Amino acid sequence: MMSLKKSIFIIFLILVIDQISKIYIKTHFVLGESIPVFEWFKIAFVENEGMAWGAKIPGKYGKLTLTLFRLIAIVGIGYWLWDSIKKKHSKILIVSIALIFAGAFGNIIDSVFYGIIFNESHLQIATIFPPDGGYGTLFHGKVVDMLHFPLWEGFLPKWLPYWGGNYFTFFDPVFNIADMSISTGFGILLVFSNKAFPKPENEVRVSSSNSEEKDS
Repeated sequence: MMSLKKSIFIIFLILVIDQISKIYIKTHFVLGESIPVFEWFKIAFVENEGMAWGAKIPGKYGKLTLTLFRLIAIVGIGYWLWDSIKKKHSKILIVSIALIFAGAFGNIIDSVFYGIIFNESHLQIATIFPPDGGYGTLFHGKVVDMLHFPLWEGFLPKWLPYWGGNYFTFFDPVFNIADMSISTGFGILLVFSNKAFPKPENEVRVSSSNSEEKDS
């Protein structure tokens, strides 16, 4: 079984890696700057004001609503993790929840605090704790993204309907370590759902006895 200490270690490790990478990008890159590492991998600095894929909640209080929703969600995920450990659920389930919790928490740190501890990155490299104050207020920070994997870029064949002849990038989203942690957690739950959510022994016995009766 997965202990609480091991879960906290996983969460702490991911948070440290996530925040170090974000702080480095924020204090060394200008917004929009992109550096190729390999042909299929780039470090590209973008800031996400909203949800995944850049979606936003419209309105004056849209950003605040999103941040508060994230805070409520992280409390729910934290309780799910604590309850799963307490009830000695499967290791796969607990690791998955820990990954999701760590990723969500990492992006919450950006949303809550980055607006007051960094200044703008537009046309300049940001500084941490600037004397003139940050670019926003508490709960109005932007999430820092930097990992870009354009696995294929080029013009699509002209014979394709609608998109033929257009320039296309396969897997264009830019994301961060926290996003990877969330995606990995959900991916594990999907792939190993039978192990993450095993049937109770009494249900297994009932199903097996029913199958035996049918065979007889």
